[in-house]
Amino acid sequence: MGTSIVGLGMTELGRVYGRSPRRLAADAVRLAAADAGLALGDLDGLLVSHGMGGSPGIELADTLGLRDLRLLALVNSYGATAGAMVSYAAMSVLNGSATTIACVFADAPLKPEQSAGSAYNRSSREWYGFGGMTAALGLRSVNSHYALAAQRHMARYGTTSEQLGAIAVATRAWASGNPLAQMREPITIEDHQASRWVSEPLHLLDCCLVSNGAIAVIVTSADRARDLARPPVHLWGWGQGHPGLRKERGSDFGLATGAAASGAAAMKMAGITTADVDVCELYDCYTYTVLVTLEDYGFCAKGEGGAFAASGALGPGGSLPTNTGGGQLSAYYMWGMTPLSEAVIQARGDGGQRQAPSTDVILVSGNGGILDHHSTLVVSPHEKGA
Repeated sequence: MGTSIVGLGMTELGRVYGRSPRRLAADAVRLAAADAGLALGDLDGLLVSHGMGGSPGIELADTLGLRDLRLLALVNSYGATAGAMVSYAAMSVLNGSATTIACVFADAPLKPEQSAGSAYNRSSREWYGFGGMTAALGLRSVNSHYALAAQRHMARYGTTSEQLGAIAVATRAWASGNPLAQMREPITIEDHQASRWVSEPLHLLDCCLVSNGAIAVIVTSADRARDLARPPVHLWGWGQGHPGLRKERGSDFGLATGAAASGAAAMKMAGITTADVDVCELYDCYTYTVLVTLEDYGFCAKGEGGAFAASGALGPGGSLPTNTGGGQLSAYYMWGMTPLSEAVIQARGDGGQRQAPSTDVILVSGNGGILDHHSTLVVSPHEKGA
């Protein structure tokens, strides 16, 4: 017996105000159930993930009026959570713990009349202990830590800012065909280079958006999926990687990530190699994250991610369509639900202007923390082995 994603629910995404994360999450679950042709009472499992605001939690079950659940949990591996939730849901279906499980992420960090950049800022009062030492040295934001990782890759392999820019340009080209994308105006390498520094070597166009909203998916058995409303998206494989790298001399921080272990596990379970992958939906909190993930998955050799991106492989018409909805850089930032939702859209053939030419095998990544956590899914519109 296999497992499948049978429902996708997406609220409005972006500068969406007036609804709490819990309400957004409830709306997304309702939309996912309706998409699958299910009633809320058909759900016997709920996995919940929230952003930095700390809501919603498992009380979402009460908000939705769910009763007699066989599986209920709050899951958090930061940006790797969506892939982890789906794998836990699939395993629960396979072992009989539950039959029909909703997985949902919601967040609302944006506030009216507040800049997107300030949404994740920490107060100086939150720095204490040894964490205060890194803040005193200038590493006061996630941007700074990822800039350090990108700088390490550049120093070791000669990766350039223009090569990172090629990822931003390709992603925006895909976003132009996505009516839900927040940023659809095409950009050039020159635009990328002219955008302001956020934390050198990362320009503004190297960094993801900040968004409010919620996305949910529903996982059930492949047997049951055949009788539901929408084409099922079959789960072929999954894996995780949590390398625990320290930012210290001699470590591989910035050079390697948990994508290596996570991707290898997922592809082995799926019975595929990178040569079989038609589309990648990769976690792109920064352009650099895409580059290092492609390397660690084995789509190119270590240190060659920049040249691979600059070749045009990732954009429309390229050999490896990547982040076909515009990703987190140009579409919307819903942690790991951003790449997962686009994978479902592509596998169903619902991409419209941005539909990739072939979607038999889609690789989905999630990245959490400062390259600390990674999840990978392999999905397909076809049942495994069919």
